[in-house]
Amino acid sequence: MIVGKMKLVLTVFTLFFVEAIYSQTLHLYGGQNHDTYLGCLNCSSYESSSIWNSYGTYGNEYNTYSPWNTYSNNPPVVVDKEGNFYGYFTVNEYKAKRYESKLGLVIYKNYKEIRSDVSEWYDLIFN
Repeated sequence: MIVGKMKLVLTVFTLFFVEAIYSQTLHLYGGQNHDTYLGCLNCSSYESSSIWNSYGTYGNEYNTYSPWNTYSNNPPVVVDKEGNFYGYFTVNEYKAKRYESKLGLVIYKNYKEIRSDVSEWYDLIFN
């Protein structure tokens, strides 16, 4: 179990590190018109705007605008600081134009574990 978790942590770290270095800072917007700022997707958990910040995480599995709602038709969008659209950030596999980077797919697959203890996952990955 621990070896499997460490492999997953290393995979997430590698994907996050590569995407963080070679891509823009990505932001999530939600709400009916995607005009509600939800937070930064690839920021440190210590940043107040990070979706991984335990005091700032938005949404739950039942919120219609949450990325964790498997039936959501109106999930958050991923954009960079210029507003360029990268896709919908959602665990709903059937949503057209879903954000499907390697990092996104790992997060979707493991979001329940990650959300259960964000600080532990963050510490395992980055410390």
